[in-house]
Amino acid sequence: MLSAVLALNKQPGQTSFDCVRQVRRIYGERRVGHAGTLDPMAQGLLPLCLGVATRLVDHFHRQTKRYQCTVRLGERSDTLDTEGAVTPGGDAGGLDAATVASALRQFVGEIWQVPPMHSAVRHEGEHLYDLARRGEEVERAPRLALIVSAELV
Repeated sequence: MLSAVLALNKQPGQTSFDCVRQVRRIYGERRVGHAGTLDPMAQGLLPLCLGVATRLVDHFHRQTKRYQCTVRLGERSDTLDTEGAVTPGGDAGGLDAATVASALRQFVGEIWQVPPMHSAVRHEGEHLYDLARRGEEVERAPRLALIVSAELV
C-alpha cells in the first residue's frame, strides 16, 4: 500500500490539480491530494499526499506557510499578478530600503484581505481566475489572514 508525501516544485502555467493528475498517472495511485492550492501562474512548493498519506492533507492546511515574492515598486498590474497589463502606479524613486521595510511591518498581524479576481479562491464552485478570464467579476468576502512576518530581502 503506497503512502508518501511529495514536495513538488509546481511550475507557472500548471494548476494544482494538473499536478495531481500527473502524479496519479506516474505512480498509478488514485488517492492523490494537494495540501494547498497555488495559483496557476505561481511557482512554488506544492505538497502532494499519496495513498494513506492523504489523511495528512488537513494537517498541512493548518500549518503556517511561507511565501517569497518579487515586487516592482512604481508599477501596477490590472490583475494583481504577472499576467496583467502593467501600468505606472506612482513614483518609487525616492524610496529606500528602510522606508520599504517600515511599510512591510504594517502588514504583520491579523489582516482582512479581499481575494483578487485572479486567484485560485472558489466562488460557487468555480475558481475566481476562470470567472475573471471570462470578464466576470463577483462580490468577494474579505478573508482573515495571519501574517507572521514580512521582511525585505
